[in-house]
Amino acid sequence: MRAPALARIEREAGTLPWRTREAGFPGLLAAIVGQQISNLAAAAIWRRLEALMDGAPRAEALLALPEAALREAGLSRPKIAYARGLAEAVATRRIEPDAFAGMEDEAVIEAICSLKGFGRWSAEIYLLFALGRRDAFPAADLALAASAQALLGLEERPGEKRLRALAEDWAPYRGLAARLLWHHWRHLNSRPAFDS
Repeated sequence: MRAPALARIEREAGTLPWRTREAGFPGLLAAIVGQQISNLAAAAIWRRLEALMDGAPRAEALLALPEAALREAGLSRPKIAYARGLAEAVATRRIEPDAFAGMEDEAVIEAICSLKGFGRWSAEIYLLFALGRRDAFPAADLALAASAQALLGLEERPGEKRLRALAEDWAPYRGLAARLLWHHWRHLNSRPAFDS
């Protein structure tokens, strides 16, 4: 891993927090919850969902909840539809998240992307945080791009294709690079690191 710029992040921002998510349905649901909102907002919604389902979210429990309860928890109508679609796919075994651990990254991405509301970003987030895949790099993430721009002194924020190309130098540890870039971005913006 050739990463002189990444090497200085922990010196400047402090120790890298190691966030993880539960694998399976909860980790996939967390990817939906976290789409296009801050970590703080996602954590608040997640706590409300856990309370509604008496602990770790399960597909069957989510399907039993009325839409109004999910809206009150903070999910938008599209996210409710995606969450219900995910829950139905898991409950009917159309997808089997327990099998993902034994699959190659691209096969997992393809399976996850077959679900409505899940794109490559969500799949790569799942690979990184729920399966601990060391080379997963969600290059469509805007905070990663902004962090790379600041860290590398780029004139403009790189798009997904350019960021993916830049990340080639960090293989086979692009997942660690992503974590460091997010840590750098939180530091630049004086945001706390969250465990969830």
